[in-house]
Amino acid sequence: MASGFGITGQQGRCYPVWMDFYGCMMETDQPSKCADLREDYFECLHHRKEIGRLNRIGKELAKQEAAGTSPIGTTATNPT
Repeated sequence: MASGFGITGQQGRCYPVWMDFYGCMMETDQPSKCADLREDYFECLHHRKEIGRLNRIGKELAKQEAAGTSPIGTTATNPT
């Protein structure tokens, strides 16, 4: 994250998070104090937690639909 510019030439979506993390690292003698900011930065870059959560939700919905207890209702495309 050297320049701060994203793919469109504007500020990158994770640049503000990077600057928070970078600022923390510059101010502290113990890098472990910045672990939460580092985690936020990596989540911004890779979305691993978000994707994992969506996968878990999808699996649970599929499980509930298979059991016939889906809270969303029927997913039929032609309800005749």
